Amino acid sequence: MSPLVQRPRTGSPPRPDPTDQHWSMLLFESCSAGALALGVGIASVIVVIGVYGVLVWPLTFWDLASLGLEKYAQYGNTALWSVFAGGTLAGYWCFSGAAFKNRRKPSIKPLTRPPRQRR
Repeated sequence: MSPLVQRPRTGSPPRPDPTDQHWSMLLFESCSAGALALGVGIASVIVVIGVYGVLVWPLTFWDLASLGLEKYAQYGNTALWSVFAGGTLAGYWCFSGAAFKNRRKPSIKPLTRPPRQRR
């Protein structure tokens, strides 16, 4: 046989998956989604307080002092951590690809014209 005949390589390592992410990048993306969830939550609270300050308080002078909301202050920290944890888990679910693994691939139908009708 000629030395120019190509033979398959026997010891070639498998190629790494280009879509695979390092765990630290996945953790960073997930925590960023949690921080984004906190930002959206805080922005919505600021909007609600702004609407109250523009519409309700000038018309009624009701300053919420008689409600006694101080007894619920201990739940604020728990609510913030829960929103962050939920956003982080949702980010992990999306960024790891688990949200898209069970999707069926769309079947592509060829485009055909309907037969022409003769007159």
